[in-house]
Amino acid sequence: MAAFVIRRVLWTLPVLLVAVTAIFFMMRAIGGDPFRHGPLLGLAASEEGHWVKYGDAQPKSISENLHRRYGLDLPWYEQYGNYLLGVALLDFGPSLSFRNETVNEILREQAPHSIELGLLAFLWAFGVGIPLGVLAALRQGSILDAGIRFFSSAGFAVPSFLVGLMLVYVLSVKLGVFPVSGWTESWRHKVLPSFTLGLVPLALCTRLVRGATIEALQADYVVAARAKGLRHRRVVAVHAVRNALIPVITAGGPLLGYLLTGAFVIELIFSVPGIGRYYIASVSARDYNVVLGITVLLALLIILANLVVDILHALLDPRVRTAGV
Repeated sequence: MAAFVIRRVLWTLPVLLVAVTAIFFMMRAIGGDPFRHGPLLGLAASEEGHWVKYGDAQPKSISENLHRRYGLDLPWYEQYGNYLLGVALLDFGPSLSFRNETVNEILREQAPHSIELGLLAFLWAFGVGIPLGVLAALRQGSILDAGIRFFSSAGFAVPSFLVGLMLVYVLSVKLGVFPVSGWTESWRHKVLPSFTLGLVPLALCTRLVRGATIEALQADYVVAARAKGLRHRRVVAVHAVRNALIPVITAGGPLLGYLLTGAFVIELIFSVPGIGRYYIASVSARDYNVVLGITVLLALLIILANLVVDILHALLDPRVRTAGV
């Protein structure tokens, strides 16, 4: 098992390098100038380090000084080298549009809220989806099974932002059960955003568990366990459900990636103080440092999530460890 984990960890390094390189060149391909399109338009730094207004257009000399100050006048390969060094040291430099803030400060203050939102949505998906899938499989063909399948189909069909607006209107505006917006005040502020974000993964998890459990209940090893006289609960929990969880765990990495990157719209709807608004504003302002820093953080989290999924998959299925993959 240790050798398997070491191989997986080593494989993440070239994957991360490819992701970081792709992010750098895609951002450069967007084009534009943060000092002509962004919030720094008409601003320059004085000798004391304060920002000074210079009018509606940047003088050429000031624009050149700003490019020199942030290293944007260097050849692309030098910028790429500095960028890789910053990623290795986890130092993404200053923001080009949010003045007097560094990218590390933005990530340190805002990223925990986005990560918490994604993890809570992940708990909704697995904590509710797995029991619903098992229950539907055990009651296959019943009204309960039909209701659960209808719920999972509706979860796929209705967009998350529409679900969020409907929940806010009914549960917040009309009934007053949950607050309309916010995040840090109490746990009640986190229920609607996390459930809205986790609805699609919850529906997917329910369908995966239902199909895998039905297949596992018909497998030869389950029939043999029943023939030995084992209790029904033990047969389902130990033999059927354990093997049914393998495809769900395999999908867990991509699902967590979806939750982390798909939270931006939910953050805007529920006014969650996450990295979503910074990311959207930075793209418009051509703030390369913030966009690159947030994207690298998300890529790193997704790679780590897939690594954890691979390890859990190997624990549940010993064939994965011995296959040399």
